Amino acid sequence: MNILAMDLGKNKTVFCEYDTNNNEHKFGKVKTSPKQIHDVLVEKGPDRVVFEICSAAGWFYDIAEALGIETEVANPSHQAWRWKKLKRKTDRTDALKLAQLSVMRQLPLVHIPKKSVRQRRSLIWYRRKLVERRTKIKNSIRAILDREGLSMPAGKAGWSQLAIKKLKSMAVPISEISNDCLWRGQLWMELLQLEQIEHGLAEVTSALDSLGKENTDVQRLQSIPGVGPRLSEAIVAYLDSPERFDNGKRVGSYVGLTPKQYQSGSMDRQGKISSHGNVLLRSLLVEVSWSGIRYNRWMWETYKRVLRDSPSRKKIAITAVARKLLVRCWAMLRDKQIWHDEIVSEAA
Repeated sequence: MNILAMDLGKNKTVFCEYDTNNNEHKFGKVKTSPKQIHDVLVEKGPDRVVFEICSAAGWFYDIAEALGIETEVANPSHQAWRWKKLKRKTDRTDALKLAQLSVMRQLPLVHIPKKSVRQRRSLIWYRRKLVERRTKIKNSIRAILDREGLSMPAGKAGWSQLAIKKLKSMAVPISEISNDCLWRGQLWMELLQLEQIEHGLAEVTSALDSLGKENTDVQRLQSIPGVGPRLSEAIVAYLDSPERFDNGKRVGSYVGLTPKQYQSGSMDRQGKISSHGNVLLRSLLVEVSWSGIRYNRWMWETYKRVLRDSPSRKKIAITAVARKLLVRCWAMLRDKQIWHDEIVSEAA
């Protein structure tokens, strides 16, 4: 078998041609562009192409798949990819290691969804980043007022239409400020950015809502009391194909909601959750679980059962609810079912 292992860089890609019959290999370089990559794959005609997950992985995968080449996408954050004790690390050694691990079937692989799913994931992530930017701007506005000894209402009340109107009355365009009121110019700039972010966030949210209404899986998950469009669309996009998971434990592990295990000799204990996997989906699950225990009887009963009347176990209990909620959502997508409290296909 001929394996073409490629270390994708921003501008250039180093590749390793590896012959599994005699373990011989040779290296080459190519510009990281769709046309150049396509030409190399056609010229070399490998039986398998291997590369790491990165921002260019999507279009690279599409090219290889269109050419009918077996493709493996590696997860560089896996333990097998640690280079801490190596004295020498280069693009060539990266490419060679990709090929060698692929031959030994020890390569930690990543699932690459189709292009439409990748773009939906990107839009979901982009909305999350807009929310984070908005939060930073709001914190900056509060900090400006704090420095001037001024106050504003706490929580959501500070961003009502009346509160925004009051903030605007204190702001002055940056081109009109004087030396003794520079903070008013800063406030004006922050309010301008806040308005733009709010508008952009509303546009992106509207687009995602429209996509969700057209997706039966997203609508199916919204049948769960306490689960709204944001979590539903994220689960559908990031789980992608439910059948690729063998059981509920693999689903929980995929999002990093399963505990770490420490085993040595007679010792065998579990620690905190691994926190590996998609951080956006994991944080959404925890957020929804905190609010969902007020609206969903199953969530509340699960929370109380794990809590064991111990306030110190609140985080443990809510994490358990989040993991079980994810597994139930996966089972609903797998079995094409809507929510009901007696659902038995939890497979946790």
